[in-house]
Amino acid sequence: MQWLFLMVAGLLEVGWAVAMKYADGFTVLVPSVITGIGYILSAVFLALALKSLPLGQAYAIWTGFGILGTTLLGIILFGEEVDAKKILFFAMILGGIIGLCLCED
Repeated sequence: MQWLFLMVAGLLEVGWAVAMKYADGFTVLVPSVITGIGYILSAVFLALALKSLPLGQAYAIWTGFGILGTTLLGIILFGEEVDAKKILFFAMILGGIIGLCLCED
């Protein structure tokens, strides 16, 4: 169950970060509200996951998932640039996430 909580926390992190972009400095109401609610819920689900997962492992996976998700959506939704170096380093982050998931005791 802790892995499900961590996955939900990661998805919510990506969601609130993208909503924050749409909130335009908190000047647009609906994305601003989504940002706040998503942030709180992401922290709640991370806290639930931390009840039984090691802090360093869970936090690294949560932030890594956020990095990859927001980067991918930044490229798709906002036309952010991507090049070979970025792909290489994002692949390294993904490899780290996979490795940490395999390290479960």
